[in-house]
Amino acid sequence: MAEVKKPSKERIYLQGSSDAIKVPFTKITLSNGETILVSTVEGEKVSPLPKIRAKFTKSTHNSVKRTQLDCAKAGIVTEEMEYAAIRESYATGDKMAYTPEDVMAEVAKGEAVIPANVNHLELEPMVIGKKFSVKVNANIGASQVSSGFAEEIEKLKLSLKHGADTVMDLTTGINDIMGLRQAIINNSPVPIGTVPVYEALDRAKGDVGALTWELFRDTVIDQAKQGVDYFTIHAGLVQELLPHAAKRILGIVSRGGSIMATAMIRRDEENLAYTHFDELLEICRTYDVALSLGDGLRPGAIADACDEAQYGELKMIGKLAKRCYEAGVQCFIEGPGHVPLNKIKENQELEDLYCNKAPFYTLGPLVTDIAPGYDHITSAIGGAQIAKEGTAMLCYVTPAEHLALPTPEDVKVGLITYKLAAHAADIAKGLKGATLRDDAMSRARADFRWYDQFALSLDEEHAFEVWRAQMPEDCAHEPSFCSMCGPRFCPIRTNRVLKARYVK
Repeated sequence: MAEVKKPSKERIYLQGSSDAIKVPFTKITLSNGETILVSTVEGEKVSPLPKIRAKFTKSTHNSVKRTQLDCAKAGIVTEEMEYAAIRESYATGDKMAYTPEDVMAEVAKGEAVIPANVNHLELEPMVIGKKFSVKVNANIGASQVSSGFAEEIEKLKLSLKHGADTVMDLTTGINDIMGLRQAIINNSPVPIGTVPVYEALDRAKGDVGALTWELFRDTVIDQAKQGVDYFTIHAGLVQELLPHAAKRILGIVSRGGSIMATAMIRRDEENLAYTHFDELLEICRTYDVALSLGDGLRPGAIADACDEAQYGELKMIGKLAKRCYEAGVQCFIEGPGHVPLNKIKENQELEDLYCNKAPFYTLGPLVTDIAPGYDHITSAIGGAQIAKEGTAMLCYVTPAEHLALPTPEDVKVGLITYKLAAHAADIAKGLKGATLRDDAMSRARADFRWYDQFALSLDEEHAFEVWRAQMPEDCAHEPSFCSMCGPRFCPIRTNRVLKARYVK
């Protein structure tokens, strides 16, 4: 019996305009000779990571570092912009699908961001914006009751393996938060985000009353110096919105929002991040840290969706986004939460209106509240829909949502589910080349090239195991059927008869 010809995968690097820009891709060569390029990053297997940005120079002028937004406004194409353009383009099958100038133009308008702290030299730049492919964020982080250094680095590598475009470190309650974060940054080729108020509260020994501006500011500075690429700051949750949140079934469900609200109530003072927002902008500008303007009042229940608390905060965030843009600080906007399907389009339209089309970054949204253990599905339904409408990045939700700290398996399942949602949105948006991999999969199915199908899958190992589990033991060949219909009732075989008769 002839041996099955199997596909192959190899890591290739596409050269930019200088030796400093070499962008990695996975090249899949199928058994019939077709090739597909899949965007990838280093980090899953490479250690230590190369400091690729050490040779990038265009965002520095006369020894003064400028933000990516500064450069874009000035018409300067940085290495980060070119790198991001190559990442977006080659996977479409057309190296000119996005030029560096295209990326620069979107960043200059404030409609795209390149999170790239000047101190994160291992970073492989990427762009977040509605005109580009939908990105997916994965959350990791140790806590006082579970996980640690080794486990979190393993979660990081697992996230990279399954396609996370950014990773947020939400570590709380351990002895060496800074040490763990530095390890995560040094091992991450994708942007790392944090919620600084978590660590600030740890420094305050868990006492919200001791959470001062000075403590919060010093935490932000320390994290910026480490190389954190974006901060979630809940500065739009102002005092006047608290009575509206109080009317909800679930009130405030954001951990960061809850911390800020508690501090405001105890002191009867305005949100310290709002009061000192200009000082936060100075810090972010110094290190080119992007601001993810947090939705501390995101709805945690369908019944609470789209209320005055949520939309009032969105309007305030829009005002803060304008201040970010004027200060040369990149920003994007965090969104819900729990939202019914019929309100998803409205959420995207209002974000565009209030926030001048800054990139939207949503948690789901979850479209129903009744599926604990399956909320990766309830949220991916909403995520695909809102991404189709223009949301630029989705924050994954795992099966553990509402129940527990995610396990490595939860991380994997959540990421694959959200990569599916993002890809479905890219197809719906009509992005060039979005269906190349789908079309290759369809041709492989038509030809019964099973191993090509596995190679093209988001989870190759899982696809193979599902197929193999119910096939005959003697499967050295590629059978022209699967276990669903068997050889006698296979519609794909019938299609071959149709083609033979009608396609000349």
